[in-house]
Amino acid sequence: MKPVNEARFIFPSLGANEAFARGAAAAFLARYDPTVPQLADIKTAVSEAVTNCIVHAYPDTVGPVTLTIAVFENRRIRITVADKGIGIPDVSKAMEPMYTTGNPDERSGLGFAVMQSFMDGIRVTSRPGHGTRVTLTKQLAQKQPQG
Repeated sequence: MKPVNEARFIFPSLGANEAFARGAAAAFLARYDPTVPQLADIKTAVSEAVTNCIVHAYPDTVGPVTLTIAVFENRRIRITVADKGIGIPDVSKAMEPMYTTGNPDERSGLGFAVMQSFMDGIRVTSRPGHGTRVTLTKQLAQKQPQG
């Protein structure tokens, strides 16, 4: 199914750009009038996905992060956050709550669990040395008639 609207942003994996990504997703989706809780869920999931790129994909350098937001006719949204970083050798293991490759004193290992809890669906694909793609989906509530 082809999206009715789509936006793509490419930005460097700098910590300051996490807020940009979250805000860009919210601004783009605002015209579809999501509920306040839905918008908060989406912003949180985008924040987690982008933070994973910043922290894990490019541990010793800065690289590109691509955020794509697609809206479909049925108010279903698909958000993709992709990098060209080091990749994840074992996606299943990485998605286990409390698992982290970062410093356990600084990282909780809950990023994927948070994304799963706030979105309807999450799919992670990765190839070591080639990068990772996180695809998040959510069904927006139907607009209520004004009356």
